[in-house]
Amino acid sequence: MKKSILSIPFFCVGMPVICFSQSIENNKNGTPNVVFIYADDLGRGMLSHYGQKIISTPNIDRLFQEGTAFKYAYGCMYSAPARASLLTGYHDCRTDKWNVSKGGKLREANTYEKLDSVENEVNPLRVELPAGDLYLPQVFKQTGYVTGQVGKLDWGFTATRRQIREHGWDYYCGYLDHQRAHFFYPGFLYENDTILCIPENTHPTGGRGFEGESPENYRERWNMTGKVVYSQDLFLERMIRFIREHKDEPFFLYHSTQLPHGPVAIPAVHPEVKDNKELTEIEKEYASMVKMLDDHVGILLAELEKQGILENTLVVFSVDNGHETYYTNGNRSMKSPNRDMDGRKFDAWDYPYRSDRTGDRFDGNNGMSGKKWMNWEGGVRVPLVFRWPGKIDAGKVSEQVVANYDLLPTFADLLDVSLTVPKDGVSLLPILMEGKERLLSLRYVYISSDEGPAVVDSDGWKLRYNKKMKKFRLHYLPNDYREELILNEKYPDVLERLKTQLEKETNLN
Repeated sequence: MKKSILSIPFFCVGMPVICFSQSIENNKNGTPNVVFIYADDLGRGMLSHYGQKIISTPNIDRLFQEGTAFKYAYGCMYSAPARASLLTGYHDCRTDKWNVSKGGKLREANTYEKLDSVENEVNPLRVELPAGDLYLPQVFKQTGYVTGQVGKLDWGFTATRRQIREHGWDYYCGYLDHQRAHFFYPGFLYENDTILCIPENTHPTGGRGFEGESPENYRERWNMTGKVVYSQDLFLERMIRFIREHKDEPFFLYHSTQLPHGPVAIPAVHPEVKDNKELTEIEKEYASMVKMLDDHVGILLAELEKQGILENTLVVFSVDNGHETYYTNGNRSMKSPNRDMDGRKFDAWDYPYRSDRTGDRFDGNNGMSGKKWMNWEGGVRVPLVFRWPGKIDAGKVSEQVVANYDLLPTFADLLDVSLTVPKDGVSLLPILMEGKERLLSLRYVYISSDEGPAVVDSDGWKLRYNKKMKKFRLHYLPNDYREELILNEKYPDVLERLKTQLEKETNLN
């Protein structure tokens, strides 16, 4: 037996020093390690794999070149339900599997002093799965994996240490509050049950960036006083340490990144975009956040290779939701805009948000309609790729419609873990490892949004519902990338079939 010990190097005065130990069998049976990178607000259009021309993302592109990707993969409309859906295996139109707690309870720099009182307030309000209904890390624990999560937070907008433990994480380093996760130079983080102090970071806002291309915001972003340790650099160090300490045993490492979620904040502008005269300063900085994400993926792959375990590691990359813009300049690329650059008002039906209508130089939503928070494709369609050389085909693209809530059943299938409670998701292994083209003769994926729910079937039909207008809108995605053609009258049978599914699975009110 090999004993694994994770110890915490430095702490806030007065906090308990807690080490975590777990005994696990050595990884000698070929069971793969799993590294899952979940990017934040990264639109498909920001990846050079999908045609991004201004910046390159060679390390993420490598995953697509050496793995199997899904053309029609869906996240959620924003991050909190996306993480909950991922960790539970249920779609986000459900109202009984989790709740989204309010953020900001741990926002201020001194709130670690009242962490216990905040947790005592939050814990009783949590909606948790009943015993036997497994969370994602618990699936791995069933077969002796050591589990680690590094990054944003487990789920909700305020998480707790008890929640982290009960969901099955052996090791955790990151935030417990969504609003603090927008601070890239935090004075403290949470590591297991303990406060991880970062005394070098003394900036009063935690280095929270200032959006907008103004001289004042630029000066504030680059006022580096008290901004020493960049959170994503610390996360990278913790992940490398986790890999090194567990290289001889099966492990599941989940990285819920802050990148490239805004407000824009980066330690340095990346050399690739530094001298690009076509970009504004804030566009260069945002591009550098995407570049850092890609660089860190490359560093993790290199570390796995250095430790001799890359070929026996399943690497998965995906994103929580569609693109969001954090690089406003005047009336161009405005965040959550309600009008185009000419002043014409957007709506959720006839005139949707598109990159070319707002001057988004990066075309972050990859030419689709909509963005984060919307049930258009640009708001919910995300990258998803699996790399495991020799086990999963390289360079393959599946057209099977899939969702983030399929990850849990897929990993359970991989590890031969029986799910005694049925999930909404289904295993993707038949496509990934058995050469099948479809999972079911007809499969439905459900999506929630503030506009209303939507459903997509495995033939490419999509039905959107608008709660305000009380209207349905039918599209056929293979022939309608921008969702411009309304096919309600031409295909009434398809409309009724999808409407029945939507009414059965979602709340239309």
